[in-house]
Amino acid sequence: MRPRLIHYLREVFPINIAFFLTPKKDLVYLTTTCTMRQALERMEYNSYTAVPLIDERGRYAGTLTEGDLLWKFKNTPNLTMKDTEKIPLKDVPRRLNNQPVRIYAKIQDLLSLAMEQNFVPVVDDNDVFIGIVRRREIMEHFSKKILEQPS
Repeated sequence: MRPRLIHYLREVFPINIAFFLTPKKDLVYLTTTCTMRQALERMEYNSYTAVPLIDERGRYAGTLTEGDLLWKFKNTPNLTMKDTEKIPLKDVPRRLNNQPVRIYAKIQDLLSLAMEQNFVPVVDDNDVFIGIVRRREIMEHFSKKILEQPS
């Protein structure tokens, strides 16, 4: 990024990523040991097209999308809805690779990822998943700051 833009962003955006954080306790996420069936039901119930995955130690393990589940159905001959109760999410290939950001990373790192991802997973120094930052919250904050600028 250009120095002038970085200076502007520092004025517009808070320095701490935690300002934008939606904590894990307020999110729908899945573990890699959940089944395809559980994922389908939870995603349908919440009307989500993508959810964060965490492993058995609480670390961010990727993002599961509706497309991942659809491709698994397509590429698994004779797979029925009943069979999805036996397939753990760790066995579902993922096509989307949402990169996480560390909670103490620079705001520029968050912005770079948010330009490419609808949400950015946030992890601590041990890669433990602690929440997400939604692109929408960043854009709302940015829009509000722009509107507050004198004409």
